[in-house]
Amino acid sequence: MAKVFLDTNILINFLEKQDQKLKFSLKGHKLFLSPLSIHISIYVTRQKIPYSRLSNIKDSFSFISISKDIVDKALLGPTNDFEDNVQLHSAAAAECDFFLTSDKELLKTKFFGKVQIVDRL
Repeated sequence: MAKVFLDTNILINFLEKQDQKLKFSLKGHKLFLSPLSIHISIYVTRQKIPYSRLSNIKDSFSFISISKDIVDKALLGPTNDFEDNVQLHSAAAAECDFFLTSDKELLKTKFFGKVQIVDRL
């Protein structure tokens, strides 16, 4: 069982498309999210609360709190995108094995510390 952090773009794709291949590939792994991903997902998809799709799956995830330490590190990098940095530092703080994303720029980096950046498991 791997520890897998889902980037916001993966969460949005999962919520919007109900991607069964993704759901199957995540089965049996310990899943992590940042609360920031919830906020961005709801904002981007213009969902109203209550949002049943999200409510139905939220308990499948462990949430990494956005701490001052994560914010301080995110303000320094490694990218010039604060949200990406928060996600990467959150995955590292949770000691995740994989960071699942569809962000082509993040995928080019391949690793963030010990966290492998991948587009599929």
